[in-house]
Amino acid sequence: MSEDTSIVETERAESVLIIRLASEKTRNSLSNPMRDGLSAAFGEAIRDRSIRAICLMAKGPNFCAGGDLNALNAVRKDPFAVHRRFRDMGQWLLPMLRIEKPVVAAVRGFAVGGGFGLALLGDMVIASDTAKFRASWLRLGILPDALALYTLPRLVGLAKAKRLFIAEETLDAEEARALDLAASLAEGPAEVWGLTKLILARTFENSIDDMFLFEGLGQVVAMGGPEFEARLGAMQRKEDLPPSAGDLLRAAQKKPGGKA
Repeated sequence: MSEDTSIVETERAESVLIIRLASEKTRNSLSNPMRDGLSAAFGEAIRDRSIRAICLMAKGPNFCAGGDLNALNAVRKDPFAVHRRFRDMGQWLLPMLRIEKPVVAAVRGFAVGGGFGLALLGDMVIASDTAKFRASWLRLGILPDALALYTLPRLVGLAKAKRLFIAEETLDAEEARALDLAASLAEGPAEVWGLTKLILARTFENSIDDMFLFEGLGQVVAMGGPEFEARLGAMQRKEDLPPSAGDLLRAAQKKPGGKA
């Protein structure tokens, strides 16, 4: 199945939903139609249980140039319009972060400002040898957004995040094969990963006692599920286990174009 809305395209590759930013002439900037398209695409991914992983990529030489400058200029003198714009971003940013399915961001070319933030929302970022990530918000005289103030410090630490924001450093990333990775994650225990992701998102805001409780409650769900039953049975019968996401990731990285 394939859907083309001209700004955001979706395509199914078995159990993987491929979401493509498709506005090459604007370098895939986050215009209002682009934001609406992302909201619709991730809504589909949440509702459709046959979708087990999402691969976010872009058409053209660049991933995403960040905010649409014309749209920003149109609202900048009205503080309530600015507030509404960023409040409405939650319709697709928060579901993308919270979705209980693996999300892989496949990046080539520049991911700048909001495009950088968008890539950081993936559970894994796979980049071609042309990929460049730049935290360019302060150059424009605005705060980092697209949840980068939340995601980046958790990924690299507070000190490194401050340096990236202030110095506007450009980061290169290693080449990998994103679609292979997304398909691999879809074949692994995706529902258990979704539950793990849900609990991990709360680790910095909760006490050790709370996290211990979440672990126990999560195991009640996981150990009652079919994925644990199949893997436990294979171990008891001394059979090969079905490949995990980690096994499949390592296999994908050893393929041509991946990391040896």
